[in-house]
Amino acid sequence: MLSPGQTICSVVDETTLWVVANFKETQIADMHTGQKVEVKVDAYPKEKFEGKVESIQAATGSTFSLLPADNATGNFVKVVQRIPVKIVLEKTKFDNAQLRAGMNVTVAVKVK
Repeated sequence: MLSPGQTICSVVDETTLWVVANFKETQIADMHTGQKVEVKVDAYPKEKFEGKVESIQAATGSTFSLLPADNATGNFVKVVQRIPVKIVLEKTKFDNAQLRAGMNVTVAVKVK
């Protein structure tokens, strides 16, 4: 039995792998599409994967969330927002690695 809106399955395309990294808004000033990125996957600590910035989201993650925060407490506290950045991995390195959706990674964008 299924309920309306319930997920039945997920489809993952393994021909092109990418990472969505949520950078602080203060970190993206010098970022642009095409920049090289070094990606380290927690599951493979000795491997370094190369990629490039494909796109920078047009708004913060909280702007497009299903239930955006609306903190109307009377006091304004400035909170640094996160901007999603899509990083596409180069295919040469991940042929032998078993990369899966949802794995933890650390990314470093080469801005200069």
